[in-house]
Amino acid sequence: MFVVKNRKIFYAVSAILIIASIASLLVWGLKFGIDFTGGSLLEIAYPGGRPDVAAIQEKLTELEVPEFSVRPTGGDGIIIRTHFLSEEERKGLMDSLSDNGTTQVTEKRFDSIGPTLSSELVNKALLSVGLVILAIVLFITFAFRKVSEPVSSWKYGIVTVVALLHDVIVPTGVFAFLGHFAGYEVDTLFVTALLVILGFSVHDTIVVFDRVRENLRKEHEQKKLAPFDEIVGRSIRQTFNRSVNTSLTTVLALLALYFLGSEATQHFSLVLLIGIIVGTYSSIFIASPLLVTLERWQKK
Repeated sequence: MFVVKNRKIFYAVSAILIIASIASLLVWGLKFGIDFTGGSLLEIAYPGGRPDVAAIQEKLTELEVPEFSVRPTGGDGIIIRTHFLSEEERKGLMDSLSDNGTTQVTEKRFDSIGPTLSSELVNKALLSVGLVILAIVLFITFAFRKVSEPVSSWKYGIVTVVALLHDVIVPTGVFAFLGHFAGYEVDTLFVTALLVILGFSVHDTIVVFDRVRENLRKEHEQKKLAPFDEIVGRSIRQTFNRSVNTSLTTVLALLALYFLGSEATQHFSLVLLIGIIVGTYSSIFIASPLLVTLERWQKK
């Protein structure tokens, strides 16, 4: 009953997180990668020692590259973002960066996406997130169709949407903050991570909701219906250890991936880390108590 009795405190914590995330998005916005903006990304390494960023920027200016950004990575690497580069322009850039072959330079990665494809990816990303949320709501409404008292089945779906929006907005807001201060970019892997978070979060939520449904059924069979808030509190208590332990094992694996994995998967694992922690919190401390709040509003 602790979670249900103190639900207003947990609502306040979530409200602060959501307001801070939305403010971050409005003030700084997301820093989109070339997947969504179009352009080219070149990652190179200088085995003999990385030159100053200013020197590399000067070479790009001499080549009259209209828009570019240069960011150091690792101990000897550089990531360069530019407008869309043709193969000939890429070779010219590599020649300039290697001082026409006199400086050892290793090309680690080169990605290039045209503006048409990038705009198509944006539309598909938004569509995929929207369809996943819609499918989840329909599934939960169907799965809990036999639960009509004291909260209707469609309200379980509404509560799930609120929790899912909470779980998507917070990591997105964090990446808006990190994009402004640390240059973190949002790409298709970020969208993939959000879809994984949605699936993981709804799984946790359904575990608690299913226990609520089971306890309601038992109460009806025994013809001694306890107050709804007591049933929800009991359901949370019965599933608390399972939810936390499941999330903890996933978080430990993601921490290992973040600190020991390659740099290419660091941002992906960070989004998942934030989303799974926030999703576990919302499933236990937000979604289930919201059922109690709806039930009380319904009575009034």
